[in-house]
Parts: sequence; structure tokens; C-alpha cells
Amino acid sequence: TDKSLYLVTEQVTPLAVHLKAQAETGGSGELEVSWGMHQIVKAVSFLVNDCHLLHNNLGIWAVFVDRAGEWKLGALDHVTPEQGDPSGVSLPSPKAVNPDMEKYDPPDTSNSGAEKWAGEVWRLGCLIWEVFNGPLTRTSALRSLGKIPKSLVPHYCELVGANPRARPNPARFLQNCRAPGGFLSNSFVESNLFLEEIQIKEPAEKQQFFQDLNENLDSFPENFCKHKVLPQLLTAFEFGNAGAVILTPLFKVGKFLSAEEYQQKIIPVIVKMFSSTDRAMRIRLLQQMEQFIQYLNEAAVNSQIFPHVVHGFTDTNPAIREQTVKSMLLLAPKLNETNLNQELMRHFARLQARDEQGPIRCNTTVCLGKIASYLNAGTRERVLISAFSRATKDPFPASRSAGVLGFAATHNYYSVTEIAGRILPTLCAVTVDPNKNVRDQTFKAIKSFLSKLEAVSEDPNKLSEIEKDVGSCAQPAGASSSWAGWAVTGMSSLTSKLIRNTPGADGGSASDSSGPASTTNQTSATDEESTTNKEDTIPRASVTHHDASGRTNTSQSHQFTDQDDEAAGERWDDEEDWGSLEEPEKTLSDDWNTNWPGTASSKKKGNSRGTGRSSSAMAVKTQSSDWSSSGWDADDSWSNEKEGQGQSSAGEEGWGNDWGEEETDVTSTSTMLDLPEGVRLASEYNWDSSGKGVTQNDLFASVSQRSAAANTVRKWCIIFFLETGLKRHFYDV
Repeated sequence: TDKSLYLVTEQVTPLAVHLKAQAETGGSGELEVSWGMHQIVKAVSFLVNDCHLLHNNLGIWAVFVDRAGEWKLGALDHVTPEQGDPSGVSLPSPKAVNPDMEKYDPPDTSNSGAEKWAGEVWRLGCLIWEVFNGPLTRTSALRSLGKIPKSLVPHYCELVGANPRARPNPARFLQNCRAPGGFLSNSFVESNLFLEEIQIKEPAEKQQFFQDLNENLDSFPENFCKHKVLPQLLTAFEFGNAGAVILTPLFKVGKFLSAEEYQQKIIPVIVKMFSSTDRAMRIRLLQQMEQFIQYLNEAAVNSQIFPHVVHGFTDTNPAIREQTVKSMLLLAPKLNETNLNQELMRHFARLQARDEQGPIRCNTTVCLGKIASYLNAGTRERVLISAFSRATKDPFPASRSAGVLGFAATHNYYSVTEIAGRILPTLCAVTVDPNKNVRDQTFKAIKSFLSKLEAVSEDPNKLSEIEKDVGSCAQPAGASSSWAGWAVTGMSSLTSKLIRNTPGADGGSASDSSGPASTTNQTSATDEESTTNKEDTIPRASVTHHDASGRTNTSQSHQFTDQDDEAAGERWDDEEDWGSLEEPEKTLSDDWNTNWPGTASSKKKGNSRGTGRSSSAMAVKTQSSDWSSSGWDADDSWSNEKEGQGQSSAGEEGWGNDWGEEETDVTSTSTMLDLPEGVRLASEYNWDSSGKGVTQNDLFASVSQRSAAANTVRKWCIIFFLETGLKRHFYDV
């Protein structure tokens, strides 16, 4: 203006100071130095060849570095025209101002036959030497190469050659160094040159550049990425329609930013990207959400991001549906009450019931278990048991395993009443699953839940401690991180491995079968027979049949349980069902005898005789085929189950007599005779000499009878024979 003169500058650092600071932190890399030298040589070439000017003051003191790591040529106070000033006025030389500058002058300053720029390239050689070796003490030190890179040595020697006529023009020196194998021939220099001309590049060239840039960013200097690459990436997205290709390099550069810088520069772009209809853009955002989720505030997530993300649940592309489900693990802690407990649960119910891809149904169950801590108490009570119960009936083995693991991982959110009345009946039905891994996880989960019930039974005061989390409020972010890492990996394999250790399930892991998913009823006796010779088939056992009344009671009990489960599922989502994904369930009685063959091998007989139970215990078990508490109390063999055994045999559990035939009531016949005091029936003796003190059923009671009349006659004959003949023999013994 008339009164003031403004100089617009940028913050820079002298090169000597910058190199010293870099040396303290590990030194400047060759990539950074190569691009800096490229800039300086290009500037000198511009002055000499385009402007016909001589710098006359080139040295390390004349170079400055900006915040992006760019080298700038300064100290232009000694610049003169190549042919001299026409007015005849000349500026003092640098050595006239500072005598120490004399060592940077070439030895041929008086040689009038040399090129005008011969002195410029000599000083350029001095600059290169100081960059790699430090301050130049004397001119003769230039002969010692020191730390100058080998690829640069031949070209450096040309700059400081004794013959001034042999020294190359700055433009030719730049060209030689950029030749293949040269010091200036690398990805960093090429990337910088492309960025300088990116505005005039074709869209296809830009796409290829950003793809290659992602691979090279890890080796580029941090400051360059923050201040040179990032602005170009943001500009390319805003105005260049670069698309999803810029996302990966954008997030890589974002790692170098502070939280405040990230909020200012990247978050606005990410929020805008979520509204894009480009599928490639959406799936990239979902895949890399972990890199920026911490910088998103709850208001932006609920109002600007989640409404766009939920469209992925109904996308026709399975990969997008799967990534959308997985992204909920990161978004759930930031969702509000409505989005989390209503909107998200509605989408999860539909995916779990109707999605055609097994891994997606599996991951939906997995995700629900992981975000359970963020749900409110009412939603947990309404959703969890119904969802995990539904998963245990999925035709995809990994989904069934995920349902079992989901129960185990969320065990602290169930009351003992729900455990006994809803969860254990569901899990017990899975103990006959065709897949052994599913069965193994089921038994572990059952043991975990039974230990809770047993603890409360032993000490009712523990009830409040065990149920302390049942009605708890949603936990803050990060509270559910203890159950992490188990999920089916993506759509690349429909039989991906299921996963990791889970709390509450004895640290077991589950993996889905390598074979195709079974679409038949998992508890069908037909399945058991068809897979007898397979490794993961449940061991068969010989179990006696109960009386007709027992079968009627258990059938009614089973029907009631099925109706309970169905009603619970409808409470979560009445309109969802499995459709064609699985066959209609077959009504099976809870009577264990209906699921096992009625005959046994001689080997099983021997094992059964060694593990027999008293007739009184047998009677109790016969009456406990329903899910009543008396049935669980009567059978304590679950706690003694051997490790790794999928299902105990009938003989071991005492569900039938030793022979596997039709059960005959022997104790009732003993009441027909009034025996003298001290006289015992033959059935009360231990017929096996190896089992002292162990009472067993009458050996003859299991012999099948052909007719009722013959049966009666035989009974009286046997009793008469025993009481008149064998009794005296035993007394003698």
C-alpha cells in the first residue's frame, strides 16, 4: 500500500538445522534427500537455463525446509545476470562479505573459457558433500567421498572435476541422476512429480497412481504424507471423483495425525463418503472402520452414518451384508437407545432367520453375543434366549455352534429360572447334534449352567450374586471386550473356522464342519443310524423302555417346551421363520428310550453290569424324564462325566436295566409272599462276586416272556426253587 509493504512467507527451517534434528532421530532417509536434491538442482537449472541468472551463493546455508519436507532455494541476495549487469554495477561476492565462503569457490574462477554456470555446479557439488558428510572444512576434503551414496558418486565427481569444461549443465546432471538405477530414480521422486501434475492427469492415471501410492506410503516420510499427500487425497475426493481407491492411502496418512487434526481434516470426508452409492466405497469404509471409529462422535454416528450403514443389511451383495454385520461391533457402543435396541435388533432378526448365507447368519449370532452388554435389560430378556435358541436349529454347523457359544458368553444375563426352564432344555436338544464340535461346545455350556444351578441349590444366598447382571444397565464402550475374536471369517469360505475361547464355556473353541451343512433334524434317530460309522457320531447305548404312562408324560412335557420356545421366538420377531433353510421339526418325546436302539452288544452288557445302579435309583430315574427339578436332582452323574465324552451310555447313566430288554417289575412280585424275618429274595443277592455291597436287579427279571400265563408260572417256579433249594445252599456257605 502507500504506507506498508507486506511480505508473505511460510515457516521454514535451515537445512543444516533440519539435518541435525533428523540425525538425532535416526537421520534423514535417502528418499527425502533425493527429492530435496531434485528440487534444488531443478531450481538451479531454472535460474541458469531459463532465466540466465547465476545464484553465486549456493550452499547448505541457502537451502530451507518447509513442514512437508520440501527443500527450497533461498539466499538470492547475490544473484546476477549471466552476462553481467548492463549498468556496470556489481554486487559484492559472498567471500567479500564472509571470508569463510572462499572454500566454496572453484579453483578456476579466472578461467574465461569455462561455461558461465561452471561455478554453480561446483558449488552444487559442495552442497551434496555437506548434506552427506557435514560441514566442509577445506576444499581438498571434496576428494574424500565419505557417505555419498554409490549411485550418486559418478555424477558427483563430474560436478567437482578439475576441468571446468567437463562439468555438466544442471539440466543434464538432473537427467543423468534420474536414469534407471540413478540416485533420483525412485518411487518417492516419481510420486512427487505426479502430484505436481495431478490436475492435468487422466482419471485412469489417477486411479493407478492412488493404487500404487498405497503400497509406497509406508516408506515415505511422515511429514510428507501429512502435508503433501493428504491435501491431494482430499482434493481428489472432493473434486476429482477418485472414489474408493483413495480410502486406503487416506487412512494410512490419518495415522500420522493428532486427534484434533483427524477431526478437522478426515472425519468430514468420511461422513460424506457414507452417503455414497458406490458399493466399492461402502465396503471399503466398513472394512476399515476400525481405523477411524474412535474419532467419530455419537451424534455423527446416529444421525449421519448409521442411517446409511443399515442399508447394507438388505444389500443383494453378500459381502456387503457380512461387513455391515461386523461393523456393528464398532458402532454399537455409540448408538442411541432407539437405533441399538429397536432398529438394529429388527435387522438382526431378519438376517438370522432368512439370510441365505450360512456365514452371515452365524456372524449375526456372534455379533449379537458380543454387543449384548450394550443392550438394555429389557432387550436382553426379550432377544437373547430367543435368538440363540433359533441359532441352535440352523442348518449351518457354525451357526449352531455360535448359538451355543452365545449362551455361554452371555451367561451372566440370565436368571436361574430362565436357565432351568428355557436354556438347558434348548442346549440338551443340541447334545445329539450330528457335528461333534457343536456337541462338545454344548456339553461345556451345559456344565457351566448346571454349576450355577447347583451353587444356588447349595446356598440360596448366592442367588443375588449370580443374578446381579440380569437387570443391569447397558455397559459403556469397551466393557464387552472380554469376549472377542470368535467369528466366521468372510465370504471367501462358507466353511470358515469358528473361533476362539469364550468365557463360561471352559475355554473351548468351536469350528464348523468341513463338510456341507446338514439340513435334517438334528435330533432325529434316523440321523443317528445313518452315521453309525462316522467319527463324530454319538455313541449308541442300550436303554430300556419306560411304561406307557411315562411316555405320555414326557411327550406332553416336550410339547410344552417346544411351544415355549416357539412363543419366545415370536416375541422377538413374529414374522420371521427359517422358511426353506431347514426341514420342519419332528415331534420327538423327551423319553431317552425313543432315541436309542433297543438291543445291545455283549460288550455293552459287560460294561453295564459293572456300572449298575440300585433298583430304587432306577425307579426315580424312570419317573424323571421331564424337565422338572426332581429329575435333575435324582441324576448326579452329569458332574462325573468324563472329559471328551460326547454322550454317556444308558448303562452308565442308569436309564435302563443291565440287559437292555423289556423292563419287568420285580419288586412288585416280592410283595406277594410273606417271608420270614431275615430271609431275603434271590434278587437281593449280589450275583456278580466282583461288586461287593452293590445291589442289582434280579438276574432273571430281564428274561423276556412269551405270554402272561407262562410268565406267571415261571415266576412262581423260580421263587419256589430259590426259596427251597438255593436258600439252604447259601446258608451252608
